Amino acid sequence: STISKNSLKASLLQLECHFTWTLLEQDVDLDNLEETIVNQIKFFMESNITNYNLLSYICHLRNSNEEALRNLQKAEEVVQKHHPDEIARRSLVTWGNYAWIYYHMKRYEEAQTYVSKVENICKKLSNTSHWKTRLPEVYAEQGWALLRFGGKHFEKAKNCFENALKDEPDNADFHAGYATALYRLESLAGGYGEEVSPSLEVLKRAVELNPRDTCLTALLALKLQDLKQVDEGERYIEEAMQKTPDLPYFLRYAAKFYRRKGELCKAVKILKKALELVPNSSFLHHQLGVCYRGKVFQCKKTKNSPQDQVENFIQLAIFHLKIVAEQKTKFVAAHTDLAGMYAQGKRYEEAEKIFQELLHRNNLSCGEKQHVYFNYGNFQRFNMKSELKAIKYYIEGLKIEKDSYVGHKCSEAVQSLLTQKFERGLGDATDFATLGLVHTLNGEKQEAIECYEKAIALDHNNEEYQNALFELRLS
Repeated sequence: STISKNSLKASLLQLECHFTWTLLEQDVDLDNLEETIVNQIKFFMESNITNYNLLSYICHLRNSNEEALRNLQKAEEVVQKHHPDEIARRSLVTWGNYAWIYYHMKRYEEAQTYVSKVENICKKLSNTSHWKTRLPEVYAEQGWALLRFGGKHFEKAKNCFENALKDEPDNADFHAGYATALYRLESLAGGYGEEVSPSLEVLKRAVELNPRDTCLTALLALKLQDLKQVDEGERYIEEAMQKTPDLPYFLRYAAKFYRRKGELCKAVKILKKALELVPNSSFLHHQLGVCYRGKVFQCKKTKNSPQDQVENFIQLAIFHLKIVAEQKTKFVAAHTDLAGMYAQGKRYEEAEKIFQELLHRNNLSCGEKQHVYFNYGNFQRFNMKSELKAIKYYIEGLKIEKDSYVGHKCSEAVQSLLTQKFERGLGDATDFATLGLVHTLNGEKQEAIECYEKAIALDHNNEEYQNALFELRLS
């Protein structure tokens, strides 16, 4: 009957579970996420309630509801095994997911059964007539799910863990989530002025509470490395390496630590070991590609490196990056990295083809677009030796967002190219106007005005320049 269906829908929307947390398919690469979770289930036993619940939601997004139900059963089995005394409070999210999946399968009575189950437990646990209470476990599970669905959810994930910690300030799992969310937020900000770092103390506390969690230890080590405390960071990495020499999730962080330290051979060795454990991991292939790229640049810096050695590293980098680009069409950085390696190998047509494909995509985020413009600008500048085109694409990148890390890079690149031109006495009106635009975008009004005045001195009747100058003087 429709009335019960409508009231059922209203109750479902009150539930706290993956279906009400606005986890949208377009925010992630589902294949990627599924691969990660399936691998994690193999390597981490205790956090698997969260993993199975999330996997059931992914199955639902892929329209395999039967498979979704099977994963919820597995989540229940984990609860029974690991938390036999707290089955009810640990199963709220699972039961909420059951209700939604049965609803989507049009099995309304079963859906209603689970809704009632959740309502009754919440009433019991909250001792109030109103059943919409949030348990810290539920907040934490929402936090972990949000962390999986991409950068725009990190702030909200952090808030979830903060809420969970209000109730249980010493809970190790909640601290792990809170520290991870803070670390990710700081990495996302691209780290301007890394001297102060709110995540550092939180990570230290989380590591104290979770001495067995080597992935957290590795995040602390990477954060110390960011803050130029490399030796202390390395002690943590080495200690963790003793504890979990065969955990791919830890190994990839360890490899990142050594890669950033410039010890590329060590990083490659660690990554190859991890790849034996998870052979299809595109993440590991990408990291290997990046390490071999680093070897190429190291060789080019040291004079008289044998050419065949350089060629060999270029081939290895291309080999690994190609695997990633084929597996992960949405992973933009892997495609620009591959294009960059083709350019290093003087395979310009192949590089150009990748850039053109990326430039014509219409589903890129602003950050991804900016990344493509900056890398294509570099390709034009350093490989194709076309300053004009380089400047054009740097400016496109700058227009998207001037305050991001890549925005600053675009700005620096344009300014250094134009300054070189002026020093050679080759600057024309267009160049001064372009520099004026860069200063305008950067909010440097006086410098912008001077540039447009020079442009107009060289090209008296240019309306565009006159309008720009007029606007600046008004502003």
